[in-house]
Amino acid sequence: MSPPACPFCAIVAGEAKAAMIFEQEAVVGFLDARPVFPGHVLVVPRDHHETLADLPEDVVPTLFEAARQVAIAMPEALGADGAFVAVNDKVSQSVPHVHVHVVPRRRKDGLRGFFWPRQRYGSHDEMDEIARLLRDELTGRFTPKPSSRPVP
Repeated sequence: MSPPACPFCAIVAGEAKAAMIFEQEAVVGFLDARPVFPGHVLVVPRDHHETLADLPEDVVPTLFEAARQVAIAMPEALGADGAFVAVNDKVSQSVPHVHVHVVPRRRKDGLRGFFWPRQRYGSHDEMDEIARLLRDELTGRFTPKPSSRPVP
């Protein structure tokens, strides 16, 4: 089920070395070979799925619960103040096998929010229109609870 050149599938199969953190039936976690900070863990499904959209619905809770448990462990295990948890999906996804980054964070560690510049919406109307487009696309996928909070 994995493509021949997938390094994560090779790790899962035991064909490539990795510093394994945990192994479960559907997911595994191992240290990133090129960490943002020491202790940077990748949580991946055992089966090959390139993007979050490709991931079977029943694996999603398992993947994110495992990532959550790693984030919870980081302060005690590594003396971290918290964790940064992220998924790159297609863009900036260096390995085309869905994976969750769990990066230990410390106050004043030099990492500033996201890795790219932030921007503002041009207007509240632009923000409202983008929100509407996303709501319309999500209709039927699940029933999101409407927010009672006003848009800032």
